[in-house]
Amino acid sequence: MAKFLNTSATNYYLEELIKGASERLILISPFLKLNDRIKELLEDKNRLKIDVRIVYGKSELQPNEINWLKELTFVRTSFCKNLHAKCYMNEDSCIIGSLNLYEFSQVNNNEMGVYISRDDDSEIYRDAYEEAQRIIRVSDEIRISLEKVDKDKKESTENTGSSEQADNIKLTSSKLAKKHGMKTPELLEKFTTLGYLIQEEGNLSLTDKGKDIGGEFKYSQRFGPYFIWPADIAVG
Repeated sequence: MAKFLNTSATNYYLEELIKGASERLILISPFLKLNDRIKELLEDKNRLKIDVRIVYGKSELQPNEINWLKELTFVRTSFCKNLHAKCYMNEDSCIIGSLNLYEFSQVNNNEMGVYISRDDDSEIYRDAYEEAQRIIRVSDEIRISLEKVDKDKKESTENTGSSEQADNIKLTSSKLAKKHGMKTPELLEKFTTLGYLIQEEGNLSLTDKGKDIGGEFKYSQRFGPYFIWPADIAVG
């Protein structure tokens, strides 16, 4: 019979579910920022060559997640637009609930979930598994890589904080702010108000509206994540 889980129970059963995976592991979470304990468990699954699928759906992966994931051969990562489901399953059990695979959520939030055993609730487990497979099918698999293209040119451009040469007509947030006589936090706050950016779990993410007006997310190995914008964008 399905079991109700509170916050601490959800975290406990999630760890047990990951540890118990011997054939497959599916982790579906809109937000992705793993704590050290979960990373340790997934590294062990990778050593055992267990097939692990991670699907996320909100904003770009943080640099530390990219660096870590690219080392795991048997962990495949996919992006699913408009993902809101949180589902974690191995070949024997499943957890469906409110918990994101996000360190802040696991420590600070009040969560609820339901634990489902394949043996006790085979029909519910099967339905959850089929839906998880559908989500995987409609997701875009991400090849985790931080390889640089034209390293020297790109690094020199990023070192100056400018992207005019690399992107011709686009400026970093700091350059655009300077152009309009603003401080960078001021500009980012303005763009959040205009709906180009959104604050999610302590990080700024580019919205569809922001992408439509030409905003882009970029990542520098030296300086981390940043945004670029058309030089002629209206700040007003």
